[in-house]
Amino acid sequence: MSIRVVIAEDQRMLRGALASLLDFEEDIDVIGQAGNGDEALSLIAAHRPDICLLDIEMPVRSGLEVAEEIKRLGYECRVIILTTFARPGYFERAVQAGVQGYLLKDEPSERLAEAIRRVMGGRREVSPELVFGTMRDANPLTEREREVLRLAAGGSSSSEIAAKLHLSYGTVRNYMSEILSKLGAKNRIEAITTAEEKGWI
Repeated sequence: MSIRVVIAEDQRMLRGALASLLDFEEDIDVIGQAGNGDEALSLIAAHRPDICLLDIEMPVRSGLEVAEEIKRLGYECRVIILTTFARPGYFERAVQAGVQGYLLKDEPSERLAEAIRRVMGGRREVSPELVFGTMRDANPLTEREREVLRLAAGGSSSSEIAAKLHLSYGTVRNYMSEILSKLGAKNRIEAITTAEEKGWI
């Protein structure tokens, strides 16, 4: 039986190249290609592939959001994340979403095919650089602090954050102060920039 794969990647040329390379493998069958997160979820729902290759940075929904939705909906599709970003925060989220593979895009093509087979066999496949990056650079923020910073990054003021999270203005101010301290940032813009670069929000 062939391993049925869906590829979700917003760069058409790279998506086509991945599909062509995998189609050379006798035991791998690319059954669908998506250019954004919503298209990926539609294909997964319609075709129930064995494995979905997800790019992290896609329009509409990121690969991580798609992986989280796959887990929430209880689809049996296994997920391999493909990324150019060795960001520890992304890796943490991927692990929480139950992702079975997490690979850098510059891996050799035969490594990807082998990773698909291993993941299909119940193993986890992770690029070593990603593991070491995570060990070196753990996320210091709590889930609530990440939530506050995500809303700030979306343009919400402290008053608006307080209203959305049902907190007092003073509590939000305290969270922001703690965030700045943990990230060694002078202001919220610097904190947001640091957290986004690390993939922590």
